[in-house]
Amino acid sequence: MSSFQNPSSKSRPFPLCTQMHILVTLNDRNYLVLRSSVMGILSSYNHVPCTLSAPTGAKKSNSLNTVQVANGSEPHLKSRTMSGMASKTSTTSVQKRIAHVPSLQSVSLNRPVIPTEFGAKVPTNIRQRYLNLFIDECLKFCPSPQEAYDKALSEEKVAYERSSSKNIYLNVAVNTLKKLRSLGPGSVQCVNRAALYRRLKEYILTEDQLKENGYPLPHPEKPGRAVVFTTEEKKTTDSSCRICCRCGTEYLVSPTGNCIRKEECCHHWGRLRRQRVAGGWETQYSCCSGAVGSVGCQVAKQHVQDGRKDNLEGFVKTFEKLPSSDGYPGIYALDCEMCYTKQGLELTRITVINSDLKVVYDTFVKPDNKVVDYNTRFSGVTEEDLQNACITLRDVQAVLLNMFSSDTILIGHSLESDLFALKLIHTTVVDTSVVFPHRLGLPYKRALRTLMADYLKRIIQDNVEGHDSSEDASSCMELMIWKIKEDSKVKR
Repeated sequence: MSSFQNPSSKSRPFPLCTQMHILVTLNDRNYLVLRSSVMGILSSYNHVPCTLSAPTGAKKSNSLNTVQVANGSEPHLKSRTMSGMASKTSTTSVQKRIAHVPSLQSVSLNRPVIPTEFGAKVPTNIRQRYLNLFIDECLKFCPSPQEAYDKALSEEKVAYERSSSKNIYLNVAVNTLKKLRSLGPGSVQCVNRAALYRRLKEYILTEDQLKENGYPLPHPEKPGRAVVFTTEEKKTTDSSCRICCRCGTEYLVSPTGNCIRKEECCHHWGRLRRQRVAGGWETQYSCCSGAVGSVGCQVAKQHVQDGRKDNLEGFVKTFEKLPSSDGYPGIYALDCEMCYTKQGLELTRITVINSDLKVVYDTFVKPDNKVVDYNTRFSGVTEEDLQNACITLRDVQAVLLNMFSSDTILIGHSLESDLFALKLIHTTVVDTSVVFPHRLGLPYKRALRTLMADYLKRIIQDNVEGHDSSEDASSCMELMIWKIKEDSKVKR
């Protein structure tokens, strides 16, 4: 069997030159072979570059320019040459180069797409960009891609429906993205619970602070009854006379609580704010910029009362429990929504979240008395929400007493209002309205919406359908975690 001997001690790749001639010496004769044939012959052997200046001047002894064949014959060379030519001309032995085609299994191809809508208030490409960002964040904490897609679509839809223009959409979308990032790994909820409990104990309200802020405290002589140290004196002694908590008008009610005379309630639903005007400052309502004493901008069907501090019976108190194995009594944030009934404000929804910002209890509550105003602007609760509600206040109290102990830390904003609605006495509380006080002091308090915007740079309570109790509870928990981290930096 003939074989080619490589005269070079070190193998080098064969150059791809379009004008190359190879001189092969066989039986003292020189053969000038075409490049295509030689490549075919030498395709399975080591190659060396050949740089011949003239084919006729080559000699047998020139090892750099000659490939010698030992014990070879011309017919065998021809057969090799023909096989090499066949290998270059046949399409079966050489695979055709195929351009890369993306796999249909790519995750990005399965992502939902915002349908094009001409004349929309927000361009489709902007919505799609934020939808993709939402998906990227949801994939970090959702158990499956499909759930991540569904949640991202839901969040984007809410942001779009809340927005009346492109600029508002961008603002809402950015806040939504921050919220989703806070739910992913490495976010604020990944805090050691026991360490968090120890740090939060520094912000628990003292007994004087509880009294000063009007928290319900246990009556010293009557079990099941609460006492309040900041109760305002009643302006009237007539049991049938009430004062509207919205417009301040006196009105009469029957023994069952029904209004004796039907009259509309014209009021301002916003808070009083000091605004800078030409020549100084002026106090105005935030809802319509109306001055103090101006005619209300909102009209309701009838007058309503607060009534929560009028009836201090039926309160329950959290009690001590045996410590758990890890010595962690629990940290929860809660928020309640209320509506107006014939007897005043009553509980309609409660949401409780843990230190991981996960909802552990959320339910609608059926009021004990007839509803006269669902207060949807602030509560977000509608008549349809309570249509099938069967949970009562007593049911909620039983759940909370089982969930909390007297050492459990409860976090909330103006939490005394929620405890009155729950008829719950609990003194281990952290109140964000006290931790972040108003510069003018009591009775002024900073709104939760303002605190989130100032410290966490997020906008909440921007839904025209009313507040979301889970959003408010989560905001309180996040504020306190942020506060702990900031204070620890100062101590260092």
